[in-house]
Amino acid sequence: MDNISGINSHCVRYPGFSYFASTLENMNSTDLLQHLADGEPFAILDQKLPLDRYVVLDLSHDNPELAGLDISDPEICQAFIDKVLHRSGGLVAYGGYLEKRSLYDSPRFVQRESYMRDIHLAVDFWAPAGTAIRVPRAGTLHSFANNADPGNYGPTLLLKHQAAPFTYYTLYGHLSLDSLNGLAPGTPFERGDILAYLGRSEINGGYAPHLHFQIVLDLQGMTGDYPGVCADHELDFFKKNCPDPNILLNL
Repeated sequence: MDNISGINSHCVRYPGFSYFASTLENMNSTDLLQHLADGEPFAILDQKLPLDRYVVLDLSHDNPELAGLDISDPEICQAFIDKVLHRSGGLVAYGGYLEKRSLYDSPRFVQRESYMRDIHLAVDFWAPAGTAIRVPRAGTLHSFANNADPGNYGPTLLLKHQAAPFTYYTLYGHLSLDSLNGLAPGTPFERGDILAYLGRSEINGGYAPHLHFQIVLDLQGMTGDYPGVCADHELDFFKKNCPDPNILLNL
């Protein structure tokens, strides 16, 4: 993507949209998704955080609990997450795929289009900075970058996965800066390996600490980055190109 910036690179129109949308319509992605859905639950964060302590979090603009809260402020957002976890006895809050969020309608983040991109294309996992992130499927390192502008991913990794005859990618955003040390494209990772660690707010683009975990079928030539939020009129394309990441996790 040549390090396009914005809300997780969500707010910049990229060239070739119609071409890639047409290409994707001809892909038999159903076969790939069936291959990926093995039915085995997988804890993507530190195994010391058991799956029965994962709690669903609603950050949609329809959630009445968020009325009057500026959750673009990482401290306010973290306080809300802590409240949800406390009342549920949870350790990890997660959710957000195709969630329409008011979070992005904030002067903290720059929208570079005349339209709003506010539909989230990933699953987020909210846990303390420094929490380890595990690899859900074997793959190799495709690319990485520090997308450091406010509202972006901060340190970001992309893995490439082969599921013959398909190739797909997983994106990990809002990491610690140390997570990028010593990396090289092509480095192999096995299922369950420690890939990276969650970053602090001042490193991760300005958010409460969390992992942005996304599947991408076609990276469209981008490296170290890919849009993680889309607009209403882009949704048909992105739903196909970025299927629900929970297919790899079965939570």
